[in-house]
Amino acid sequence: MKRAIQITVDESLLKALDRDPEVRADGRSAVFRRAVTEYLKRARRAAISAAYRRGYGADGAPELKGWADEGTWPRE
Repeated sequence: MKRAIQITVDESLLKALDRDPEVRADGRSAVFRRAVTEYLKRARRAAISAAYRRGYGADGAPELKGWADEGTWPRE
């Protein structure tokens, strides 16, 4: 279910948005939905990265130090 919302946008931003071909083809609402979806994905990735930094510290897991060069990767 979709809900209508009201937002405030600067006139110059709205004019630039309305000139965009993707907006003309799909409409403002579709473009705003995609923009919000991308914002939420980035925010979630940032939150997960912050949680890893809190959990492992800036230097990563100390028990894994020195092992980065020990593995071999298959060649394609």
